Amino acid sequence: MMLLSLDGASALAQGVAERLGEPLAPVEHRPFHDGEHKWRPLEDPRGCDVFVLAALHGDDEYSPQDKLVRLLFMLDTLRGHGAHRVTAVLPYLAYARKDVRTQPFDPLATQALARWLEAAGADQVIVLEPHQPAAVQNAFRCPVLTLDAWPAFDVPADALMAAGGPLVVAAPDPGGVKRALRWREHLQARWQHPVGFAMVDKRRVGGLVTSNQLVAGDVDGATVLLLDDIVASGGTLVHAAAALHHAGAATVQGFAAHGLFIDDADRALTASHLARLVVSDSVPTFRLPNSAAFASRLEVVSAAPLLGRAIAEVHQLGH
Repeated sequence: MMLLSLDGASALAQGVAERLGEPLAPVEHRPFHDGEHKWRPLEDPRGCDVFVLAALHGDDEYSPQDKLVRLLFMLDTLRGHGAHRVTAVLPYLAYARKDVRTQPFDPLATQALARWLEAAGADQVIVLEPHQPAAVQNAFRCPVLTLDAWPAFDVPADALMAAGGPLVVAAPDPGGVKRALRWREHLQARWQHPVGFAMVDKRRVGGLVTSNQLVAGDVDGATVLLLDDIVASGGTLVHAAAALHHAGAATVQGFAAHGLFIDDADRALTASHLARLVVSDSVPTFRLPNSAAFASRLEVVSAAPLLGRAIAEVHQLGH
């Protein structure tokens, strides 16, 4: 096995390497004055089962497009130098939110992204909590493994039950129902305790989120675990938490795989009804530093065990 990280020795990459007991293979990055870049592995990949870690979120240095091009070149390079198999491991998959044409001449970005990765040499893909797992799975012709992020959220039942009242898992919109139901089933089996379910009605009109505070399901007096895939500006979670509070929830705790925290997310979340928010480290929380107002209510958990376990299973199946 060869493990490469295009995000450098990030905490997530180091955690995955430690989980696997494999070192991160060295990678050379050479920038050119005209803005072009070159990346290459510094170890021979010939005959290796190569796993390339690459989170495709934008940051202060590189845009999602920059990171995507970097990944495409690295996949092609590994394939061209004789790698036995190349797996793209994507803690955060950019362009996965546009998988249905809702307006004339809309792109299907997820399908295009899948074609590019396959053409560059990806034999298979591992993705952590894509926006719509079914759409991602259908977009690829090569094997694709989509991972739920909720196993990373260690929710102690004793602490929740000590608060009294029912426990409810909630989806912030109809699109997140299946995700929330899978977590609810897992928690109910793990805790051997009834866990309710609720869904908030959300509509997006002109880019603005509206919910009209409509909630399907009984949350009166409940501790609500509100599960989503992405926190961008925070609008979806903020509106959902307000609707659940209005419906009688005693407390609302938010959980999401990816914390982007763009625009006025800090202000919106600080003023929200969320008692706390738990995200994974698939995206570093550089936009919400310790000095942010919401930082005291934010908890970051590692996705390294999930990714490391998936890589180990895929590697074992391939040999």
